Amino acid sequence: MRKGPLCLMLVTLSIVAPAHGEENAEGGNSTPLSLSAGSQITELQQRLKESERQREELNKQLQTADGERESPLLARLRQENQRLKLQLKEAQASSPLPRLLTDQQQWFVIGAGVALLALLCGIFASGASRKRRQWLN
Repeated sequence: MRKGPLCLMLVTLSIVAPAHGEENAEGGNSTPLSLSAGSQITELQQRLKESERQREELNKQLQTADGERESPLLARLRQENQRLKLQLKEAQASSPLPRLLTDQQQWFVIGAGVALLALLCGIFASGASRKRRQWLN
């Protein structure tokens, strides 16, 4: 026999034998693990169902507590809103003089006043130069 195939066979046997032994060791322990894993899964599923039920109960309690807390706050805000509406109506009724001009009309009047003031300033500023031009002509 040649040395090449013999070495190759020894190397493959040395690699395959420990791997085969590990499979057998894992295979022997896998049965109890699967049984314990199954029992753990069922236990965890039961705990999950219980937790879900408790969460739903707590959500219901939280919603009722929020509703009870918001009811007085909502009533107080509505009362304050009504009071402020009445104050606004009283203030509008007590003002004896209605506004003469709207905001748009006020701005129009202000613009007209500025234009008139500019015209007068122009007339007074150029008044002296007109007299000189009249003399020259």
